[in-house]
Amino acid sequence: MVLTVVVRYQARAGRQDLLRTELEALLEPAAEWPGCLAYELYVDPNRPERMAVFEEWSCLDGWEHHRRWSAGRTAGLLARPAAVRLQYGGRGPAT
Repeated sequence: MVLTVVVRYQARAGRQDLLRTELEALLEPAAEWPGCLAYELYVDPNRPERMAVFEEWSCLDGWEHHRRWSAGRTAGLLARPAAVRLQYGGRGPAT
């Protein structure tokens, strides 16, 4: 089974460029984590203060390890806490 994670962010006023930079800096390292199948950043073209990261993991442990490692990178940049949605299912690990 695949763990799909969607994390939605809303930057504080005037902080969207800093938030985007922090989230972009996670793209390459996340792809290297064991169990990471996909890690993509989306920025709302109409409201650039709104961003989301779409992730797919082959196991919960991999995502938890990544989450702990990346915690705090967005501190002070958010208008409200990030909204996290987890869902199991999907296509399974690529072969």
